[in-house]
Amino acid sequence: MIQSGPHCHLLFEPDAFYTHLFSLLGLGAHRLRWHICYNASTVKFIERSKKGPGWLHLNGEAVNVFGLPRSRMDSYSVCGFNGPYRFMLSGRKSGEPANAAATRLKAILPNTEFSSAANAITAGNQAIWKKAFPPQVRLLQFDDIDVADLVADHLEDTGSWLSTRFIGNGSFAHSILEAIDNLNADPWAGWIRRTTDLFWGLAEGKIFPLRLGCNVLSGGYGSRFEVRFSPADIAAALRQRKIVPSLFTTFLVTSILPGVRALGGCRQTVYYPLMRYVVANALERLEERDLLKALRADARPGVWGHRVLKPSDGYPLLEIETSRSILDLLTNYSEQSLAQACGDLASFTSDPIWAELSTCIANGAVHAQSPEWRWAQLS
Repeated sequence: MIQSGPHCHLLFEPDAFYTHLFSLLGLGAHRLRWHICYNASTVKFIERSKKGPGWLHLNGEAVNVFGLPRSRMDSYSVCGFNGPYRFMLSGRKSGEPANAAATRLKAILPNTEFSSAANAITAGNQAIWKKAFPPQVRLLQFDDIDVADLVADHLEDTGSWLSTRFIGNGSFAHSILEAIDNLNADPWAGWIRRTTDLFWGLAEGKIFPLRLGCNVLSGGYGSRFEVRFSPADIAAALRQRKIVPSLFTTFLVTSILPGVRALGGCRQTVYYPLMRYVVANALERLEERDLLKALRADARPGVWGHRVLKPSDGYPLLEIETSRSILDLLTNYSEQSLAQACGDLASFTSDPIWAELSTCIANGAVHAQSPEWRWAQLS
């Protein structure tokens, strides 16, 4: 199982921290030793006001993780190689730790420069894990650059399915994109957005959408960026960090095709089964019977696992410092019912796309037997 809920945050970011605690409860119950998590890094430093990978809340104060100006946070992607990046944990006074908690955390984090913020966060999380988390559970992190190398590995194998069929003559890719467009024309609109076609362009620390046409991935009107849609050219562009996989391509190679369960957020519980539907739809059209049969036998739909634990204070560093260990926190949460632990379910009830889905269910446009929903069911 892969934890895919939080974006590329430091472990002490509250949403990330309590999500990882929830995973640890499951790992402990099954006596498993590896916590595997995917850190989505094709995101900007700011998700909303003073929240996102560029910010950390410590003891009630917003802390600037890398000491970046607003212009850098608004425009650049966490996976971009436009460093150097160094952990600053600064407050209003640039260059100085925001408060005593920031000073203590900074002493744990690596005191070095990184080419990307994603690399810095990965290294920082390893240091935090070693210092504060149970030694019997190991942390394995990967992000979109790691997935880029994984996809390139497949494409450089001329006999692989990804090389011969996913890229191939482009038929499978076009079937995927057509199925996504069809979803966005019916009651499932908005759950899988076609913000880019299978890959993002990456340049000077920024990502930009690509469009597939005439067997070429291009940057769109006015852009000179082009990559031939062939296994060799796509693999080379991935290795050269000119492109990175989209979220759909990431789930395809890390979860859907390998049959690995993904533990994610409230929206993922809908868009992940729809991704499986999109893949199955393309396989049916191209008569890929063996792979379709394997997909039907895979009883591993996505599971809600992000923002399940909703603590009253939400200050992880303080919780750790005032308890004897993470194990004590895990014991406290394991004794709670799900109803107690998850709070008011605001991530579901306050999300407009869930409200729209509720309306579609109420008027019968969406139901349990909808063909798009059959890939959410256990075999």
